[in-house]
Amino acid sequence: MKPIVYVVHCIDTEGPLYESHEAIFDLLEKEFGIKLMPTESNYKKLLKKELDFGDNTKGVYNLIDPNKFAINGDWEILFHNIEHITTPEFRNKLLDSSGHGWIYNWFCMDHVGFTGDNPRRRDSGHHKIFDKYMSLIKKQNLGDIVQFHHHPVPHSGNFHESGISYWGRNTLDDILTRKIIDRSWFPTVYRPGFHTERPDSNWFLEQWIPFDYANQAVANVIDNQPRVAYGRFGDWRHAPVEWKPYHPSHDDYQKKGECRRWITRCLNMYARLREINQQDVDEAFACAQQTGTAILAFTDHDYKNMEFDVNRIRALIEKSAAKFKDVEYLYSDAITAMRCCCGLQYSDIGMQADIKNEDGRIVLKVATQNDIFGPQPYLALKLNDGRYLWDNFDFYKKNVWVYTFDADSVPYPYIDKIGVATNNAYGKVEILNYDKKIDKWNKTLLN
Repeated sequence: MKPIVYVVHCIDTEGPLYESHEAIFDLLEKEFGIKLMPTESNYKKLLKKELDFGDNTKGVYNLIDPNKFAINGDWEILFHNIEHITTPEFRNKLLDSSGHGWIYNWFCMDHVGFTGDNPRRRDSGHHKIFDKYMSLIKKQNLGDIVQFHHHPVPHSGNFHESGISYWGRNTLDDILTRKIIDRSWFPTVYRPGFHTERPDSNWFLEQWIPFDYANQAVANVIDNQPRVAYGRFGDWRHAPVEWKPYHPSHDDYQKKGECRRWITRCLNMYARLREINQQDVDEAFACAQQTGTAILAFTDHDYKNMEFDVNRIRALIEKSAAKFKDVEYLYSDAITAMRCCCGLQYSDIGMQADIKNEDGRIVLKVATQNDIFGPQPYLALKLNDGRYLWDNFDFYKKNVWVYTFDADSVPYPYIDKIGVATNNAYGKVEILNYDKKIDKWNKTLLN
């Protein structure tokens, strides 16, 4: 077989983003401490690059490049543009080595848990974004997938700001429990909000999600964006600068180690920092030439001008393919690329569950025929009062877990629905949903 570069377009899918002219002036002050009157005259001068900001001039114009700002301010505009770039005509402008067109990986976010200002008019609520894109990929059936993206809620609670901590808030669990119970869905691949991981997210992902498109290590760091200096957001300064996945260390997600999940490199398509360039794409082809496979992954946002971004990347790929004629490139979903590049072997999970009365105790027992990805399945509970809860299992024996419903956990009469979800190392997902009202289990298989 010829060497293969798997081309993976990841999209941090956050729905519409409204950005007024004033937003540019707010960014200038926030990022560089530059206070400029938000007049129409100054706005036009900024667009024409007529203002001098001394040492910050290059960084300012990098920040406010029109193609780096949002253009999709509401759902009507956004889906008008999305429908254009997902047509076969647009996808097939540059076919891959197998004659297939472009593939999109929609990493959907739920804007929930935020309690503060929402000047960018984010569409808040569970499943709001997820449902729209799931409907889109099912309708088109062209190989696209939906996976998971998450921004931790900042301490301010404001929608337009990004936190960095998972612990101390239940937002993440609230999102995933509802995805399991309401939509019979659970993620296999993750894209971190603001590209940012920390020890708490490292350990969370290590329990449940096998594939992680997060590494933004670059050889030459652009230092004209002071707000993100010194690893403030997206700290990948010590991670491998290569187009191959790696297992992270338990104590440092940037270093290679003995953890279960795979992290792979994923640079920005057209952005103010860590932007993919021709050299990066050449290096992906060279990596495949030397090792047999590589994952060339890159990311942008659904609220941006993705036609511009995709056309730019296709031009880079076309040039690299001409240089490395013995290397094939395939447009891929994020799951298939990991499986192929990491040499993962197919296996089923074979999960089963039942609820029994054992010596006066109501016990949920879950068992799998084969190993799962992490130490335990993900347990989701919906109570009669409408609350959604996550909880730990007890370990019973290998590939068997139990949960006891009692006053120290949740008394069984309080339960409305139960969901249990797990990945395996291959990225297969099995979900069991139990509706107490009709005493019935349903199984969902994904991927």
